[in-house]
Amino acid sequence: MMIQYVLAEDIDLRVKEVIQKLKMTHIDESRVICLRSRGSGSRRVIARCHGLPRIMQIALGQKPHYIIEILSERFDRLSREDQTKVLIHEVLHIPHSFGGGFRSHKPYVTRAKVQKMYDEFIK
Repeated sequence: MMIQYVLAEDIDLRVKEVIQKLKMTHIDESRVICLRSRGSGSRRVIARCHGLPRIMQIALGQKPHYIIEILSERFDRLSREDQTKVLIHEVLHIPHSFGGGFRSHKPYVTRAKVQKMYDEFIK
């Protein structure tokens, strides 16, 4: 089966809420696009963050953009709390430069940091 992608307006609203509540002012939420995919062969992936590489930005005349893709088969089965933690995790991959690159898991995107930010989010 080929992977199918659709815009995920519901996820978009939740990601914007995460960005706003956690005061992630370095993120231009108008350039974060959320998609829901179906049919991925990935076994352990729940969501992914994609950046528009610098070479593509130049070639297409675009500013940096990020795409948060949720794999529907896994993400949709999670509790709302776990879904929010996954979204926080993906947003943490976006660097302060907002230039198209990524932050790595260690030391930036850790389970402890996601939990701390989730605790802030629900206050």
